[in-house]
Amino acid sequence: MANWSQINFQDPNSPIMEQLIFFHDNTMIILIMITVMIAWIMIKMLFNKKINRFMMENQMIEIIWTIIPAMILILIALPSLRILYMMDETKNPTVTIKAIGHQWYWSYEYSDFKNIEFESYMKPSNEIEFNEFRLLETDNRIVLPMNNQIRIIVTATDVLHSWTIPCLGIKIDAIPGRLNQGFMFINRPGIMYGQCSEICGANHSFMPITIESVTTKKFISWLKNN
Repeated sequence: MANWSQINFQDPNSPIMEQLIFFHDNTMIILIMITVMIAWIMIKMLFNKKINRFMMENQMIEIIWTIIPAMILILIALPSLRILYMMDETKNPTVTIKAIGHQWYWSYEYSDFKNIEFESYMKPSNEIEFNEFRLLETDNRIVLPMNNQIRIIVTATDVLHSWTIPCLGIKIDAIPGRLNQGFMFINRPGIMYGQCSEICGANHSFMPITIESVTTKKFISWLKNN
């Protein structure tokens, strides 16, 4: 039996994901309030024996039930638009990497510093270590510095893929012949997992993404050793 901790979002590791969870929680509160109010009205109507066969209309009630839902929709739409603009905001990136989707693995390029290129395959089950996750661990992790603006450019070589890291609130479609970009700001060090979230073929569920977030000093050391 699933508990509440298994149906929540992943712990956010970026300001965008924190805003997305905050927006989701506020929207759910509004929806629950509306649901409870409508249920209460329906129950009251079922047990209400009062009738008025001469009342044909009530314009005030119609005005109220038109204006209030419109105001609620505006209340939901404005924060949503704000987050959409935040997700598309372009800033001066410290690091730019390129992710290329293949059937069925990812390859990465660090072209800012020197030509660091590698392919990232899912680790077979017989090579998984004790502290690693089956179907999510890769043989080559993406190493990125925390507390830095990071730009990722995503494309594909064959079919549609989608580069997705839930705890960072980022999901970018990988389209052959087209470059899509996204921005990340990682709050703290750690290991983050994602998967291709576009149905891209027989092994679609076997092309995971693993990001290792480190301090800037460790990131520079990693660059020197590659």
